[in-house]
Amino acid sequence: MEFTPLGIDGAWLGSSKVWHDERGHFREWFQVEEIAQATGMKFDVAQANISESKSGVVRGIHYSIAPKGQGKLVTCVSGKIKDVIVDLRTKSSTFGNSVECVLDGGSGEFLLIGIDLGHGFVSLEDQTVVTYLLTSSYSPDQEFGVNPLDPQLAISWGVKQSEMTLSLRDSSSPKLSEQLFLGHLPK
Repeated sequence: MEFTPLGIDGAWLGSSKVWHDERGHFREWFQVEEIAQATGMKFDVAQANISESKSGVVRGIHYSIAPKGQGKLVTCVSGKIKDVIVDLRTKSSTFGNSVECVLDGGSGEFLLIGIDLGHGFVSLEDQTVVTYLLTSSYSPDQEFGVNPLDPQLAISWGVKQSEMTLSLRDSSSPKLSEQLFLGHLPK
């Protein structure tokens, strides 16, 4: 596995080899020791999630303020996504900045997202499947979102807004400045 820093402390693009043959393909995308060795991040899996999305579905920007935080390891199993990581740490020099990566189901790439960072993606194809490993379990009282269309974030989703589908939770999430005012950002 290889890890490339993405310009926000705690965010890496990972790459693992994909073996192809007449049956299809195989890849190994998670090894706790390799993650720790390459990034210094301890990644103990507490929960695993899978989502399937139609083209134009936007999920996020989500984050947790759980006391031990919530890191994520995200990969696209099939289809294609544009993934976005947002720095939500108010004391960070890159607070409010975002990085974007396109993940393709056959690429062998994945994202390692440290605690206190926001995460979201847009599905670029129908039947796109994304798998996430999380370092802490879902806790409704500690889970928040920032509106993915917040002009302050200036995220270029690569899909016309008229072609996007957002959940009520995501479309009604506060802007970054509102979450800051409410005290709902990581400290």
